Amino acid sequence: MAVLLLAEVAGGELSVDATAKALTAAKAMGDVTVLCAGAGCGGAAEAAAKLDGVSKVLCADDAAYGNGLAEPMADLLVSLAGDYEHIVAPATSSAKNILPRAAALLDVMVISDVSAVVDANTFERPIYAGNAIQTVKSSDAKKIVSVRTSTFDAAGEGGSAAVEAVAAAGNAGLSEWVEDKVAESDRPELTSAGVVVSGGRGVGSEEDFALIEKLADKLNAAVGASRAAVDSGYAPNDWQVGQTGKVVAPDLYVAIGISGAIQHLAGMKDSKIIVAINKDEEAPIFQVADYGLVADLFAAVPELTEKL
Repeated sequence: MAVLLLAEVAGGELSVDATAKALTAAKAMGDVTVLCAGAGCGGAAEAAAKLDGVSKVLCADDAAYGNGLAEPMADLLVSLAGDYEHIVAPATSSAKNILPRAAALLDVMVISDVSAVVDANTFERPIYAGNAIQTVKSSDAKKIVSVRTSTFDAAGEGGSAAVEAVAAAGNAGLSEWVEDKVAESDRPELTSAGVVVSGGRGVGSEEDFALIEKLADKLNAAVGASRAAVDSGYAPNDWQVGQTGKVVAPDLYVAIGISGAIQHLAGMKDSKIIVAINKDEEAPIFQVADYGLVADLFAAVPELTEKL
């Protein structure tokens, strides 16, 4: 089976973590070719060629793909699809925008958020906020699959695949880039961080969320938030962890003032070690926590930060 893996490329650079984890899943489906598309994506293609298990890298260096617009990217995938039985991508915001369009053009289904590969035609994916696992067997001639990267280990380096330039597909001009508004941060990216510190409704206000950020900075951690905290305006939307936010699986997840609603657990329960701080000893978060502290976060978090 031939597999085309759409690499996560931003600003001409390869997102190694997301791409390498999706590569691990793709290798279970067949022989993997990686597609890097973007403006000035040569460096990303070279980085992808070094990943273990990549047989070839295709580089579509064109301004049409420079800002990740879904329509031209979908057209590119369709133009290359003839040689592949599988089109795979990490389940990032970008790929979730691109893959359904490509699937519609190819008249096949999307198998989204795959958490395990049984064989080349059969996949597992979480449903009902992660409370059940659905096994999907596809008879489509082409399988379009997005991979939940939090459940796969990243492929290592050591590869030496050849890099081949490919021509851009025609751009129908269905959309155009206006501007990007990027929030600069010295903290690790939320979905790939080894440590995540998250705050919930119990933090109480946007000003008090500084307690969460100070602890995160001590731990060199990313900052997350529950949907309740985001909806209350305590934290920005891109910090949201959960079923309708980002799915994370860090080595350490610290949940502060988070009750543990099922929608939040769906986004972080695969974390290696979970620490919960909550003054309500009946909070559901303690059912999944490896370590639980029943305490007032306004006393415990500053003390913990100071001791660190």
